[in-house]
Amino acid sequence: MQTDEHSLGELAVRFGLCLRGDPGLRVSRVATLPNAAAGAISFLANSRYRRHLGTTSATAVVLSEADAPHCAAAVLIDSNPYLAYARIAALLHPGPAFEPGVHAAAVVAAGARVSSSAAIAAQCVIEEGVEIGARVSVGPGCVIQRGARIGDDSRLLARVTVGAGVRIGARCIVHSGAVLGSDGFGFARDGEAWIKVPQLGGVCIGDDVEIGANTTIDRGSIDDTVIENGVKLDNQIQVGHNVSIGEHTAIAACTGISGSTSIGRRCMIGGMVGFAGHLSIADDVAVTGFTLVSASIRESGSYSAGIPATPTPEWRRTVARLRRLGRRDPRS
Repeated sequence: MQTDEHSLGELAVRFGLCLRGDPGLRVSRVATLPNAAAGAISFLANSRYRRHLGTTSATAVVLSEADAPHCAAAVLIDSNPYLAYARIAALLHPGPAFEPGVHAAAVVAAGARVSSSAAIAAQCVIEEGVEIGARVSVGPGCVIQRGARIGDDSRLLARVTVGAGVRIGARCIVHSGAVLGSDGFGFARDGEAWIKVPQLGGVCIGDDVEIGANTTIDRGSIDDTVIENGVKLDNQIQVGHNVSIGEHTAIAACTGISGSTSIGRRCMIGGMVGFAGHLSIADDVAVTGFTLVSASIRESGSYSAGIPATPTPEWRRTVARLRRLGRRDPRS
């Protein structure tokens, strides 16, 4: 991975951090507190790791004012050390460089419009009517179907499928194996059989969106499925047809969102959450992992369901008690 080297003084000025230590010290990579060596920068955002501050070999540590006295290395102080670390890490480890151009093993339709500054890797298929913006990187084996549009500075890793008419905004990242614009799960009952309902809508993805590996986003049945600006989706998430996800919402892995559910802005959804269909979730809602959301949430706040793991005998007793609730007492 490409790395850059910077002095602590430069980092302090660039990111508005308070430096305690030699501004001439230089760092070129990030590392965890216990595994860091000279030339590395680390961070502390969780107090359970404070014990490593006195023994770390990192050149510098990003942390809060309260933790600074415990650190033997130079420190860069910020009220949100994890955010400061993220910005420093992005500077030290920039994304991979790519050469503009279309690989000889790619197939690009004559009617596709590909910016001269874009990079199209081997085994890609770019169909008619596709528009690919400036400085876009399309990884090996991607398929961009007819009429799709990809905005400037977006990056698709290997084997991404972008369905017909899907629109992806600027500065997006789509990880390997993601499928954007697959058919929604729409069927009409005909006696014992199921008749497929044509899925005629699209998928509209805003700017600065990141979509994890093997995540699937279904196209709308008539109107579009919409992922707004700044949304972050983890790996292996299922987004059903006509779902809407508001700006800057983050959703962890293995969550399933049934069709026509609307999730508000700035929500935080834990892993393996399940949303029933046709729900409305307010802005600023947090849902903890493994929760089943079966009704709309109208007010911001944190919501949970599910019972944490317990020893099996205790679990069986709890289930037995739950089954007895509401039963008529035979002695009454």
